[in-house]
Amino acid sequence: MRRSSALFVSIALIAGLSACASPAADSSCTPLAESGSVVDKVKVTGGFGDLPTATFPTPLTASKTERKILVKGDGSPALPGGAVTLDFTIYNGETGDILGQTKYDGTDLQTSSLDDTSLIHGLVATIQCAPAGSQIVSVIAPTDLLDPNGAPIGDLGKDTTLVVVADLISTSLAKANGKDQPAQDGFPAVVLDANGVPGVTVPKSKAPTELKVEVLKKGDGPVVKAGSSVTVHYTGVLWSDGTVFDSSWTRKSPATFSLNGVVPGFAQALEGQTVGSQIVAVIPPALGYGNQDKGTIPSGSTLVFVIDILGTTP
Repeated sequence: MRRSSALFVSIALIAGLSACASPAADSSCTPLAESGSVVDKVKVTGGFGDLPTATFPTPLTASKTERKILVKGDGSPALPGGAVTLDFTIYNGETGDILGQTKYDGTDLQTSSLDDTSLIHGLVATIQCAPAGSQIVSVIAPTDLLDPNGAPIGDLGKDTTLVVVADLISTSLAKANGKDQPAQDGFPAVVLDANGVPGVTVPKSKAPTELKVEVLKKGDGPVVKAGSSVTVHYTGVLWSDGTVFDSSWTRKSPATFSLNGVVPGFAQALEGQTVGSQIVAVIPPALGYGNQDKGTIPSGSTLVFVIDILGTTP
C-alpha cells in the first residue's frame, strides 16, 4: 500500500471500525465558512487536476477547522451520507512535511462515504457542501482528528494540525433512490434494511446460462456508458448457495472503478442503466470468472450482484 493510500485509510476509516452502516443522504448540508485567519495563511499553487504545492508558516496551529474553496466546480454538491471521490495532498501543519498524496492521474483516487462513521470529522467538514469539480484547502484542528476513543490517529501528535488540499473529483448518492419497479419471476429476492443494505435469497432453481438483469429501482440520473467510470454499492453472492463473496456495504465505503476493469457481465449489466437505479445482475460463468478458482468464488460459479448505481463519469 502506498503511503498516500495508507494515510487516507488511517484518517478516513478509523472512525468507521465500529460503525454498523452509513446513514442515508441528507437533502441539505451546512458548509464551513469559506475563509479563516489560519487557512488564509496557506498558499496553494496548481489548479484543479494539477499536483499542488502548499506553503505556509510552520508550526501552523488551528483551534478550529477552517476551509477555503480555491476553485469552485459546477457539479453536484457533496451531501451528507453520499459518496465522494478525491485526489488529495496532506501536510503536517507543525513541520510542513507531506504526509500523503495521491498521484493526480486518476490511478489512485480515493472514494468514501461522507459521514462521521466513515471519515474523520475534519475531512467531512472540509468536503461537505462543496460542488464536484472544486479544489479545496483546509486546516484541520486536532480536535477534529481524533478516533472514536478520543485518541490521536496514527502517529500524529495530540496537538497536530493537518493541512489538506483536496480535489473533489465527483460526488454521488448514498444509496439507490429510484422508483420501485415490479419484481420479475425467477430472480433472487432482495430485502433492504433501513440503511439500504441488501439481503439476497437465491431461488432453488437451475442457474440461467445467459446474463439476466432486473431493475429493482429506476433512477432518473445520468446514463452509464460503455467504458465509463462508476461509483456503486454492491453485494455479490453465489447462485449455488447464496454465500456472500464480496460486499462494499461491509467495507462501509462505495467502490469506484472503470467498466473496462471488471468482468464482462458486470459491465454489460450496468451499461445503459441510470444513476439512482438498483439492479440485480445474474452473471453466468462465461461472463464472470469462467473456470478460474478465485477462492471465495469456485470454478464455474454463477454470480448474483445487487448493485446500487450512485454516480458515473465518462
